Amino acid sequence: MTNTPDTLQKFVFEDAAVRGELVDISATWREIVARHHYPVAVKRLLGQMVSAAALLSANLKFNGSLIMQLHGDGPVRLLVVECDSDLRMRATAKLNAEFAIAEDAGLQALVNAQGHGRFVITLDPAEKVPGQQPYQGIVPLDGDDVATVIEHYMLRSEQLDTKLWLAADDKVSRGLLLQKLPLHGGKAETTAHAIEHSQETWNRVVMLGDTLKEAEMLEHGIDELQKRLFWEETLRVFEPLHPHFHCSCTREKVGNMLKMLGQQEVEDALSEQGKLGINCDFCGKHYEYDAVDCAQLFVTDAPAEALMHGTEAKH
Repeated sequence: MTNTPDTLQKFVFEDAAVRGELVDISATWREIVARHHYPVAVKRLLGQMVSAAALLSANLKFNGSLIMQLHGDGPVRLLVVECDSDLRMRATAKLNAEFAIAEDAGLQALVNAQGHGRFVITLDPAEKVPGQQPYQGIVPLDGDDVATVIEHYMLRSEQLDTKLWLAADDKVSRGLLLQKLPLHGGKAETTAHAIEHSQETWNRVVMLGDTLKEAEMLEHGIDELQKRLFWEETLRVFEPLHPHFHCSCTREKVGNMLKMLGQQEVEDALSEQGKLGINCDFCGKHYEYDAVDCAQLFVTDAPAEALMHGTEAKH
């Protein structure tokens, strides 16, 4: 399989308030997978989240990041996917070692075995005004797959009818998003016709999307999928976007994470280990801090920055 650039293709259905996106993010996904050894079912779920994050991030109206987190109470403890407004992406998973994971395990079995799993979507602007906090939505795990969970989130938080089709294995990650947009303005009779036409278009293209099979999505690129699905539709297609892998970890951010732990805890760890070795959960890059490095962290007046939303700190 060639490492062709990842592509996200936006399009709209002419004369209807319906838009779509297709993404093939397989090259980025293979970079993520190559850094970890995840079970088949975890790769399938995390790969679907990678495509979903790219599809949602392509419509961000601010400079910042979208962060998806699945917190689990079963075999999967945490899945995280980050995608910024430039479609730079990274992802990781944390598993509970005491659980065996079946290859065909689905969303509920992986993350909601005890009924306490949760799905969190965070919108984090890069340039915050003083006092501004990231927007965070906690999404009920209603549904048997991550696509259904996100569809419910979009309807509740954005009041937008959204349909997603996602497919991933250890080499491929692809997705399709369809969304019905609100209509604005116009004469009453024109608006009534536009509403009816858009609803008919929406119903028709969702039925077409529902014909997609997972095996078909894994086998064919997005150009072929678009032709197969919408060859009878009139589409306006935009310039493609190109998601790619990028890890934002730095030595400074790892140092800030250590400062958040507190001087006493860091000194206790140093006394036990001699030096601290920390690997980035996302890209695997290794950082080392000896006693001198750690001492310097706590003599500076620079504040530690918050690195992640939730209990698992990112770096």
